[in-house]
Amino acid sequence: MIRIGVDFGGTKIEAAALDADGRFQARVRVPTPPDYLARLDATADVVAEAERQAGSTAARIGVGGPGSPSPVTGLMRNSNSTVLNGRPFPSDLERALGRPVRYANDANCLALSEATDGAAAGAGVAFAVIVGTGCGAGVTVDGRLLEGRNLIAGEWGHTPLPWPRGPESPGLACWCGRTNCLELWLSGTGFAREAGRSGEAAVAAGDLDAIDAYIDRLARGLAVIADILDPDVVVLGGGMSNIARLYERLPDAIAPHVFSDVFTTPVVKAMHGDSSGVRGAAWLWRLDELA
Repeated sequence: MIRIGVDFGGTKIEAAALDADGRFQARVRVPTPPDYLARLDATADVVAEAERQAGSTAARIGVGGPGSPSPVTGLMRNSNSTVLNGRPFPSDLERALGRPVRYANDANCLALSEATDGAAAGAGVAFAVIVGTGCGAGVTVDGRLLEGRNLIAGEWGHTPLPWPRGPESPGLACWCGRTNCLELWLSGTGFAREAGRSGEAAVAAGDLDAIDAYIDRLARGLAVIADILDPDVVVLGGGMSNIARLYERLPDAIAPHVFSDVFTTPVVKAMHGDSSGVRGAAWLWRLDELA
């Protein structure tokens, strides 16, 4: 019995077949087409190829991607791949694939993957952050995904940067229609705008001032989460999570902003890296649901 997970990104669509123990049996990726209907076709193609390579057919598919479907209309909202917004993407995927599909936000898939057998395994409450092209987060409780009544749990990237100062105020206009969203400052795109180079290039050039300014903003954002959720662990994924200095400095940078006399929450890197998207998407179906 295999499970298929699909990581539906702005630049690539990846499908992976995993066995019951979470081992990869196949991985297939293609560039994401710009057209909506072409994206549906491309998803069907990578799933079919993953099944061919694995030599088995999955009865159900899990898909992780940007945004989430409205629990009222079923139409997508909050996706930075704006071509999806206002469309019945999950149900269109079911028609394209000819079988049931579960869809979750890509940050939720990161959280589920890491809580299942990664850096957050065994944690009571985990807060998992993607800081890459965009900025998002997911929450798990006792290894199970917390999506919330309105399916927006973890939409942290579109809350405002806390305690703005200097050039951070009055703030920037976000594509979502709000002002000064965390995504504008904490995504890899936002870092590159401020630093004039990518995170990897900043590290290579020894641009510690730009990296420390980023750490300060990330710390303020995570301090609010600590006050509200007080997670047992914070997991970082996405391109910016590869900067080692984050893990050296973040806990001490978060602590002064937390409404507590102590802050001991570990901040760790995602164990499964860029595999967490497809792994978490596959975990959207439990094995006992596939029989």
